Amino acid sequence: MVKYQDAELNDIFSALADPTRRALLARLEGEDALSISALAQPFEVSLPAVMKHLNVLSDAGLITREKTGRTVSVRLQAEPMAHAMQWLSRYEHFWTERLDRLAAFVEAAPDAETTSEPAQSAPSAKSAKSAKSAKSPHPNASKAP
Repeated sequence: MVKYQDAELNDIFSALADPTRRALLARLEGEDALSISALAQPFEVSLPAVMKHLNVLSDAGLITREKTGRTVSVRLQAEPMAHAMQWLSRYEHFWTERLDRLAAFVEAAPDAETTSEPAQSAPSAKSAKSAKSAKSPHPNASKAP
Protein backbone atom coordinates (compact mmCIF):
# COMPACT_ATOMS: atom_id res chain seq x y z
CA MET A 1 0.00 0.00 0.00
CA VAL A 2 2.84 2.38 0.74
CA LYS A 3 4.28 1.79 -2.73
CA TYR A 4 0.90 2.65 -4.27
CA GLN A 5 0.71 5.89 -2.30
CA ASP A 6 4.28 6.79 -3.25
CA ALA A 7 3.52 6.23 -6.93
CA GLU A 8 0.32 8.26 -6.65
CA LEU A 9 2.13 11.14 -4.95
CA ASN A 10 4.91 11.00 -7.54
CA ASP A 11 2.35 11.27 -10.33
CA ILE A 12 0.52 14.15 -8.63
CA PHE A 13 3.62 16.19 -7.86
CA SER A 14 5.06 15.48 -11.30
CA ALA A 15 1.85 16.68 -12.93
CA LEU A 16 1.74 19.80 -10.77
CA ALA A 17 5.39 20.64 -11.47
CA ASP A 18 4.65 22.05 -14.91
CA PRO A 19 3.26 25.62 -15.06
CA THR A 20 1.12 24.88 -18.13
CA ARG A 21 -0.57 21.98 -16.36
CA ARG A 22 -1.17 24.13 -13.28
CA ALA A 23 -2.72 26.79 -15.53
CA LEU A 24 -4.96 24.17 -17.15
CA LEU A 25 -6.14 23.06 -13.71
CA ALA A 26 -6.74 26.68 -12.71
CA ARG A 27 -8.96 27.17 -15.76
CA LEU A 28 -10.92 24.05 -14.88
CA GLU A 29 -11.35 25.19 -11.28
CA GLY A 30 -13.86 27.86 -12.22
CA GLU A 31 -15.76 25.75 -14.76
CA ASP A 32 -17.90 22.66 -14.44
CA ALA A 33 -16.48 21.23 -17.67
CA LEU A 34 -14.70 22.58 -20.72
CA SER A 35 -14.15 21.13 -24.16
CA ILE A 36 -10.51 20.48 -24.99
CA SER A 37 -10.51 23.18 -27.69
CA ALA A 38 -12.01 25.75 -25.30
CA LEU A 39 -9.53 24.74 -22.62
CA ALA A 40 -6.58 25.04 -25.03
CA GLN A 41 -7.63 28.35 -26.58
CA PRO A 42 -5.74 30.85 -24.35
CA PHE A 43 -2.48 28.87 -24.41
CA GLU A 44 0.23 29.57 -26.94
CA VAL A 45 1.01 25.89 -27.43
CA SER A 46 -0.32 23.53 -30.06
CA LEU A 47 -3.38 21.39 -29.50
CA PRO A 48 -1.26 18.19 -29.52
CA ALA A 49 0.91 19.72 -26.76
CA VAL A 50 -2.21 20.48 -24.70
CA MET A 51 -3.37 16.90 -25.27
CA LYS A 52 -0.05 15.62 -23.87
CA HIS A 53 -0.46 17.81 -20.81
CA LEU A 54 -4.00 16.53 -20.36
CA ASN A 55 -2.73 12.94 -20.58
CA VAL A 56 -0.30 13.61 -17.72
CA LEU A 57 -3.07 15.20 -15.65
CA SER A 58 -5.38 12.31 -16.43
CA ASP A 59 -2.74 9.72 -15.49
CA ALA A 60 -2.32 11.50 -12.15
CA GLY A 61 -6.08 11.37 -11.64
CA LEU A 62 -6.42 15.15 -11.57
CA ILE A 63 -8.89 15.39 -14.46
CA THR A 64 -11.59 13.25 -16.01
CA ARG A 65 -12.66 13.23 -19.64
CA GLU A 66 -16.12 12.59 -20.99
CA LYS A 67 -16.94 12.21 -24.65
CA THR A 68 -20.33 13.36 -25.92
CA GLY A 69 -20.60 12.90 -29.67
CA ARG A 70 -17.45 14.43 -31.13
CA THR A 71 -16.78 16.71 -28.17
CA VAL A 72 -14.52 15.68 -25.30
CA SER A 73 -15.19 17.56 -22.07
CA VAL A 74 -12.62 17.82 -19.29
CA ARG A 75 -13.45 18.15 -15.58
CA LEU A 76 -11.27 18.85 -12.58
CA GLN A 77 -10.90 15.90 -10.22
CA ALA A 78 -9.50 17.51 -7.05
CA GLU A 79 -9.62 14.53 -4.67
CA PRO A 80 -6.09 13.30 -5.47
CA MET A 81 -4.76 16.71 -4.47
CA ALA A 82 -6.09 16.01 -0.98
CA HIS A 83 -3.59 13.14 -0.71
CA ALA A 84 -0.78 15.53 -1.62
CA MET A 85 -2.05 18.04 0.93
CA GLN A 86 -2.06 15.35 3.64
CA TRP A 87 1.54 14.52 2.80
CA LEU A 88 2.53 18.20 2.88
CA SER A 89 0.70 18.83 6.16
CA ARG A 90 3.06 16.38 7.89
CA TYR A 91 5.80 18.93 7.30
CA GLU A 92 3.69 21.95 8.22
CA HIS A 93 4.30 21.31 11.93
CA PHE A 94 8.05 21.15 11.34
CA TRP A 95 8.17 24.47 9.49
CA THR A 96 5.72 26.18 11.82
CA GLU A 97 7.87 25.23 14.80
CA ARG A 98 11.05 26.44 13.08
CA LEU A 99 9.50 29.75 12.05
CA ASP A 100 8.09 30.28 15.56
CA ARG A 101 11.57 29.77 17.01
CA LEU A 102 13.02 32.21 14.48
CA ALA A 103 10.38 34.82 15.34
CA ALA A 104 11.09 34.41 19.06
CA PHE A 105 14.81 34.84 18.39
CA VAL A 106 14.27 37.99 16.32
CA GLU A 107 11.91 39.47 18.89
CA ALA A 108 14.38 38.77 21.70
CA ALA A 109 17.37 40.26 19.82
CA PRO A 110 16.51 43.97 20.41
CA ASP A 111 16.04 43.30 24.15
CA ALA A 112 19.54 41.83 24.38
CA GLU A 113 21.06 44.89 22.70
CA THR A 114 19.38 47.42 25.01
CA THR A 115 20.34 45.60 28.22
CA SER A 116 24.05 45.34 27.44
CA GLU A 117 26.29 48.39 27.63
CA PRO A 118 27.36 49.75 24.26
CA ALA A 119 30.98 49.07 23.43
CA GLN A 120 33.40 51.91 22.66
CA SER A 121 33.61 52.08 18.93
CA ALA A 122 36.37 53.45 16.80
CA PRO A 123 35.59 56.70 15.00
CA SER A 124 33.98 56.13 11.67
CA ALA A 125 35.86 56.79 8.47
CA LYS A 126 33.61 59.76 7.73
CA SER A 127 34.24 61.42 11.11
CA ALA A 128 37.99 60.76 10.84
CA LYS A 129 38.02 62.36 7.39
CA SER A 130 36.15 65.44 8.57
CA ALA A 131 38.50 65.77 11.56
CA LYS A 132 41.50 65.56 9.23
CA SER A 133 40.10 68.21 6.89
CA ALA A 134 39.42 70.53 9.85
CA LYS A 135 43.05 70.26 11.04
CA SER A 136 44.79 70.91 7.77
CA PRO A 137 43.59 72.64 4.65
CA HIS A 138 43.56 70.87 1.34
CA PRO A 139 47.05 70.95 -0.21
CA ASN A 140 45.79 72.64 -3.36
CA ALA A 141 43.59 75.14 -1.50
CA SER A 142 46.19 77.92 -1.44
CA LYS A 143 46.95 77.69 -5.18
CA ALA A 144 45.02 80.04 -7.38
CA PRO A 145 43.92 78.96 -10.85
